[in-house]
Amino acid sequence: MKKYSVICAGLLLAVAFTSCGSSEKAYRKMYEKSQAADAANANKEQPSEEVAVVTPVVEKPATETVVVDNSDNVPVRQGKYSVVSGAGLKDFSVVVGSFSVQANAEGMQGQLKNKGYEAQVAYDSATRMYRVVASTFATKNEAVQSRNQLRVQYPDAWLLYNN
Repeated sequence: MKKYSVICAGLLLAVAFTSCGSSEKAYRKMYEKSQAADAANANKEQPSEEVAVVTPVVEKPATETVVVDNSDNVPVRQGKYSVVSGAGLKDFSVVVGSFSVQANAEGMQGQLKNKGYEAQVAYDSATRMYRVVASTFATKNEAVQSRNQLRVQYPDAWLLYNN
């Protein structure tokens, strides 16, 4: 039985080595075919590349440049506020500070008044926050201009619409 299994294993190995071997002839045939295809592609006429036409740049003097401030795109927060300290709010106000403690809001109001602003403190009962209003206006355009000026010193200034 041992002899039989050794002979079978030897035959299987012999068949495996002879059937899997690749011949040099097959490799040479594929190489020659590839070389012929490359030569055929090289002889073909190459398509001409299109040249993109670029229009010349016309420079305008800086005096013709117009900058338009679009205040319609400025975000505005809405809410119902009651004035705690100050003359009263118009439709659009510029808020420069928010505090949960009234004394802190009144401290900032005093600083703004010393700088010449007619600052006010308004209370938002929904959020329980005291808002320090630096200026208040009837139109949005005026409020946007004031907010832009105040953002130099108060970068987080925002607009409030009092309904």
